[in-house]
Order: sequence, then C-alpha cells, then structure tokens
Amino acid sequence: MHNYLGRMAVTWLLLLAAPSVFGETTIIHAGELLAVPGKATKSNQTIVVEGQRITEIRNGYSDPADFEGEVTVIDLKNHFVLPGLMDAHVHLQGELGPKNDSERLKMSPQQVEMRSVMFGMRTLMAGFTTVRDAGSSQQEMYALRDGIEKGWVDGPRIIASGGVGITGGHADISGVSPDLMDMFTSENVCNGPYDCRRATRNVIKYGADWIKITSTGGVLTDRATGTGQQMEADELREVVLAAQRMGRKVASHAHQEEGIIAALKAGVASIEHGSYTGPEAIKLFLETGAYLVPTLLAGETVVQMAKSSEFMSPAIKEKAITTGAAMNDSFYKSYKAGVKIAYGTDSGVSRHGTNAQEAVLMVKAGMPEMEVIKSATVNTADLLDMSDSIGTVEAGKYADIIAVGGSPLENIEELLDVDFVMKSGKVYKD
Repeated sequence: MHNYLGRMAVTWLLLLAAPSVFGETTIIHAGELLAVPGKATKSNQTIVVEGQRITEIRNGYSDPADFEGEVTVIDLKNHFVLPGLMDAHVHLQGELGPKNDSERLKMSPQQVEMRSVMFGMRTLMAGFTTVRDAGSSQQEMYALRDGIEKGWVDGPRIIASGGVGITGGHADISGVSPDLMDMFTSENVCNGPYDCRRATRNVIKYGADWIKITSTGGVLTDRATGTGQQMEADELREVVLAAQRMGRKVASHAHQEEGIIAALKAGVASIEHGSYTGPEAIKLFLETGAYLVPTLLAGETVVQMAKSSEFMSPAIKEKAITTGAAMNDSFYKSYKAGVKIAYGTDSGVSRHGTNAQEAVLMVKAGMPEMEVIKSATVNTADLLDMSDSIGTVEAGKYADIIAVGGSPLENIEELLDVDFVMKSGKVYKD
C-alpha cells in the first residue's frame, strides 16, 4: 500500500511538473550567430532554450515538431545574434546634469529607487543584460539587485559594488555647504588603513558584491584637488586584503599613473578609467592580470559638458577637459600592449541606454570590432567571475541573447539599434 501511494505521488508530481518543463521550450532561428565572441560566426543556427538556460545549439533551422510539448519559435533569420552585452561600470541611480544638487535635496530614497528601475530598463532594452553598478546609495541598489533577481521588477542582472573612500577624496561628498556635508557623509568614508579595513567589512556586511575604491582624485569632485593619488598604499592594501578575506574583489577608480600603480600593487581586480596609464602601469597590468575598464564615453561626455554647459564649477571643468582628452590614447596604448580590457561606460555620467556608444568610441580609438564585442561579453564575464553562466551563447548558460539588423563586426554602430533582447530566457524586446 505504501509503495502504491508512493508511486501515485511520484506520478502526480511528474504530471504537475510536465507543463512547466514542456511549456518553456523556445527555439531561436538565428541567421548569423556569434556564439563565442573571438571565434567565427555561424550561419543558419537554432538556439534551444529551456526555461532560463540554453540547452543546445543546432546547425540549421530546427522544426518545432522535433521537440516534445509546446514550443515557441523566434524568427531571427534576418538578424545577427550574439550574447547579451555587459557593462562593468554604471551608476543606475542618477544622470549627470544641472539638477543634481537639487535632486539630492528634493528626492526621497524611494523616488531614487523608482528612477533607478527606469534607468535599469533603458539599459536592458539597449541590449545590456548584466551590469556592475560601481557605486550608488547602497541599500537602494541592493534592493534593486535583489528585486530583479527575484522577478519582482524587470531590469538587467546587477552586480552591486559598495564604495569605500577617504575623507575629502573622490568618494566623499563635495560641492555643498558644511552642514550638508555632515549630513551626507557616508559611514564608509575612512581614514588610515585600519579604519578602511573596517569600512570594507562594513559594506560587505550590508550586501556588497564588489568593493569600489577611489585611489585617485576624480573629475566630478567639486574640489581643486586634482586627479592624482589620494588613498595611501597601506589604505589600499587593507581594503583589498579585507575584501579578499571575505570573498570579494576590488575595483579602483584611478586616473593618474601613480594612483593606478598603487592600486595594482595592492591587488585590485580592475582599474576604472585609467586615463593616464603609462609604461610602468602597463607592466603591472600584465603582471597582475588586472583588467582596465576604460569608460571612454564618460570622458567624451564630461569634455562636451565642460565646453557647452554652465553648471560645472571651474575646478570640475578644468579636470574634465584635460582628463577626458587623455583617455583615448591611454586606452589604445594599453590595449596594444596586451592589457585585458573589460567593457564599461560610467553611465550615469553619460545617459543610461546609450551604453553602446562606448563600443563606437573604442573602435574609433583603434580596437577591432570583434575585440570590442569580446570585451563586453567574454572579458567582462571573466572579470565578474561569471564565465560559467554568461558571456557566450552556449549550452548550460543563461539565455542572455540579443540581435541586431546587421553585422557589428562590419559596422559597430549596429549595436546602437538592438532589435531583440532576451535575458534568462525571457523576451524583453522583439
């Protein structure tokens, strides 16, 4: 009797499960497929998706009748299909502009959160299925990350960074009254190595996937403190060590070479911007295997704003024009020397949803189209330790798939107009 009941229970479980299994098969007919950026494309391919994952890539256009159960067919025979793109440097909670100061005072955290959802969707609809947020109001960003992961709201997959910076440095509040500085100073602003160790542990405690530090000054800090090294070597080392002890990697904002060198010697996984990367820094990049995230779009954006707008202070304008102008040359020298490049825009400085403009700038600076696409897929997945689940269109990986009308290997601007977006097997744009 017990065996009979057991068999009946199993039968009912199988029957209940069957619709969710057989009803979630999607086949994509891809005219031209770049399954693994860096390798050759293939024509007339069928991508089989079960639930959130890719299960198979078949030559030719498979007939839906070849599959059991209900099958959804997506016709991309006239499209170029590739993995979902990734942006390793975004700030989803805002956009640079003349209203930033008033927004800080007038917008509630809840309003900032709702706007972040909008910016996230603009990013996703542009073909960027995964992003690393490189510093935002942390609890709001962690909530958005978790809400997307749980399916409560739509948006790109988010890897959320917790910021650690020093008093008066780029990650500290600037450009407002002393009273407001006191009010808005983060508890993760630190002084000295052991205090920075504390701050690192603190951001991990509250949910950070990554640690973001600022080894040099920043363009948008409203102080005439330049873009040279600001965090000391011992502070950098303690941040990296504390992060590593707790299974986290560190990204460092860095413009001037001295600060890049100090961050690389401390053991960071990526350098953000790298505006004045020189020979010694390049040597360290190659020795350590760290990635450069160039953010050329941010450089171009601040240069144009500095020349055409009035909301930037003189200190910011001066840094914007000089630093932005140096970025392209440093990026090309780094790439030609063999430095590993991961794709990042610093969107939030630039407008969200324009992330593919970075690809155009990278090609213009001298990087081949295939290498640009590889930087936004394979390389960024490697930086994020997610190569086993995203970055290519292969069996076992999340079905993060986009399509454009023509080949971006021939014209990178095709990425500016994405026709189809799928993330984790769900279609967001077709």
